[in-house]
Amino acid sequence: MATQKIKPHMLFADAEGKIYDHPELLMLCRRGQEFGLPRPDEITPLPAESELFLLPGRRAVGLDPETGAVEAIEETAVAAFVCPGFTSTGLAAYLTDKSPDAPTLPLFSYTAVGYAAGRFWACSKKVDEDQRQVFTGISRRRIQDGGREWLNRFPKNRLVQHLMRCALTSCCPAARNLCLGRFEAPLPTARTCNAACLGCLSLQPSDSGFPATQSRLDFRPEPKEIVEIMLRHGERESRPIFSFGQGCEGEPLTEAATIAAAIRGFRERGGTGTVNINTNASLPDQAPLLAAAGLDSIRVSLNSAREPLYTAYYRPKSYHFSDVRQTIIEAKTAGLFVSLNFLYFPGVSDTEEEFEALSGLIEDTKLDFIQLRNLNLDPELYLKLVGNAVQLGPAMGFVNFKKRLRKTFERLRFGYFNPYLGK
Repeated sequence: MATQKIKPHMLFADAEGKIYDHPELLMLCRRGQEFGLPRPDEITPLPAESELFLLPGRRAVGLDPETGAVEAIEETAVAAFVCPGFTSTGLAAYLTDKSPDAPTLPLFSYTAVGYAAGRFWACSKKVDEDQRQVFTGISRRRIQDGGREWLNRFPKNRLVQHLMRCALTSCCPAARNLCLGRFEAPLPTARTCNAACLGCLSLQPSDSGFPATQSRLDFRPEPKEIVEIMLRHGERESRPIFSFGQGCEGEPLTEAATIAAAIRGFRERGGTGTVNINTNASLPDQAPLLAAAGLDSIRVSLNSAREPLYTAYYRPKSYHFSDVRQTIIEAKTAGLFVSLNFLYFPGVSDTEEEFEALSGLIEDTKLDFIQLRNLNLDPELYLKLVGNAVQLGPAMGFVNFKKRLRKTFERLRFGYFNPYLGK
């Protein structure tokens, strides 16, 4: 069915949490501060393993197709949390009176979703064909059995114990994959961080209004503990990826010495596969040292290539945006594959100003890959931060944004996950 003909109707929830599609009003989406109809090329059937969220204290908003008027109803707005591999192209549209019934939303993305032709439709686009975090048809029993096998094999390994809690209690996709012996092995290492990101997944102050979604690592793993996990995962997965820097830890570059020792130990024992680090890229001197130890790739988290907006969100404690740029340059000079973990927010990330800044960063550093991931934060909270940091211009839309980047940088690759590099 051609999406050009699809006009999803607005969703709303009643007081009991039951979700309905409105018989008349059409779904609207939000890009920055603007409400509008979804662009036909920026909607997709709601992917499997996505979830629907109710937005408490927020009134559902739709468009009357007869009059062209935007209408708010009293019932609760609904959003989608789209599964990994898809990037949000428009956020849920809603109104709030800032009452106590409108609490700060938890650390998720809130994609616009509607209903038409017998199915749900979301404002999102698929950016990666990788099935890395698809668990359809995999029973919880199988994951539990895999977790027990890890614990029985390495009963004294503290990092194994931590990761099994992540898999079996927090349902972390990366840790669940470790239980299953497939794809990418998470290797959290750092207890502390040199930034205080507004949307930190593992540590939030008590007055933030929302909890961290993951429990932060509270010990420094020994290189031996890390190597045990790497070698075992490499035995089970034919195209293994090993990633330092997870949502349950601080900044891994602050533990570069431990990580380098683990990578060397892994390589010295014949370990193969892609070894990657997910980082805020705050310490340029560490990139060459890790490359010399056997690191293959580095993924740099970035909400914006504009320094004021980057600084407002990441709130660095002991580094500057210039250090991030220099780390990328040092990594490329050392022969590393460099990805951006670009935290996309509709109406902010796809402005002309952001496109120019991001293009400048790509041109200056020659980075290789952009992971188009969603920024997980209450939209009102982020837009307030944005308004205090930069001027928002018109948005070009996700599809146009990606097309222009692809046309400008023909060698640049796009996706969602850390790629296997064949090493």
